[in-house]
Amino acid sequence: MKVKTIYACQQCGYQSPKWMGKCPDCRQWNTLSEEVVPAAGPKGRAPLAPSAPVLLHEVAAAEEDRIPCGIGELDRVLGGGVVPGSFILIGGDPGIGKSTLLLQGADRLAASGAVLYVTGEESVRQVKLRGERLGVSAQGLYLLAETSLEAILERTRELKPAVLVVDSIQTVFTSALESAPGSVSQVRECAARLMQVAKGEGIPVFIVGHVTKDGAIAGPRVLEHLVDTVLYFEGDPGHPYRILRGVKNRFGSTNEIGVFEMKEAGLAEVCNPSELFLAERAQGASGSSVIPAIEGSRPILVELQALVSGASFGTPRRTAMGIDHNRVSLLVAVLEKKVGLSLLAQDIFVNVAGGVRLVEPAIDLGVVAALASSHMNRPVPERSIVFGEVGLAGEVRAVSRPELRVKEAARLGFDRCILPAGNLKNLEAPPGISLVGVRGVAEVLEALFD
Repeated sequence: MKVKTIYACQQCGYQSPKWMGKCPDCRQWNTLSEEVVPAAGPKGRAPLAPSAPVLLHEVAAAEEDRIPCGIGELDRVLGGGVVPGSFILIGGDPGIGKSTLLLQGADRLAASGAVLYVTGEESVRQVKLRGERLGVSAQGLYLLAETSLEAILERTRELKPAVLVVDSIQTVFTSALESAPGSVSQVRECAARLMQVAKGEGIPVFIVGHVTKDGAIAGPRVLEHLVDTVLYFEGDPGHPYRILRGVKNRFGSTNEIGVFEMKEAGLAEVCNPSELFLAERAQGASGSSVIPAIEGSRPILVELQALVSGASFGTPRRTAMGIDHNRVSLLVAVLEKKVGLSLLAQDIFVNVAGGVRLVEPAIDLGVVAALASSHMNRPVPERSIVFGEVGLAGEVRAVSRPELRVKEAARLGFDRCILPAGNLKNLEAPPGISLVGVRGVAEVLEALFD
């Protein structure tokens, strides 16, 4: 019988009958590899029982009983705990702490039932040595060094664990397919089989996913659509802080974050990240501003730093860390055109202290304040915070959840808040803090430096 092969992109899953140097879907070079197509489809998959349609009002809407992980920051990102039958994917850069977090979480979850930790990249002894360093001592934690999916499913049926952890999905393979472990077809098929275990047996399943050089989960995009929750573990290698960000969650809010600090004994929770990120803020220094950012349902005070200096070469540099550099260029143009600050011929560097990444538009006023402060060499008042979105006309637009931002600033001792005038409606100032509404960028600079 003639064997049929296809060429599948290992980045996005695009399939082609012939090899191409560049994938026409994701535009990446040398990512198409040859894979064998099974003649009669994947073997060994249990057939699904046919289901009948049910009226919406007849469906029971009982709240799911969650299993607390014992790690507060992880429970926060998951929405309060692990839902039985959920399928959770954790991704992040190599060495960021994914396996450490899951081993610590498995140790806490083992208090409520047996936990099967499957490692495909390390031996059982290696996991044991890491567990001793982390203080893992649960009696109900089982280790299995295995990469065969059939063997993993067999051990799962025998043990019937309360939680299953697979580290990582790229190392697992099924004998029903002839392609190599980590290929698109293997990742897709193994994830689908594990999802059947999670939904059919009601066992929460955690899987670890490798990431590409761009930071995205490696393998087909269908992997992220298949799971219930996608968590990204982020962090700067030069900082001890790690941020666990939920980008998808069918059982809770998205963009929720948990903050950890990497220590010698493992990951430690940071219950008050605002104080942590502002602990080393320089007093009386120009080019620094504090903004209250919203991550999920949590307000976090973060320091924004800017440095404006004369350009050393003909083309001025624009460098941004932790924030979109295109947004910085836009705000520089607004300050040049609407306020009259001569910034276009200056080298500009913007940094979010602590290794945090900010994407919401409410940070615009913080960037404007830091840039103007550095350019004029005049510090922003120490106990003042700013937030708001800036438009191309120089107007300051209202943002969401102003009450949470103001309360967090008042809790940490700030006494003045500059915010969009549109957010002042029905907003009561907490005791000890005054609110200043602004409508344009020029008013912001007058309120800060006049």
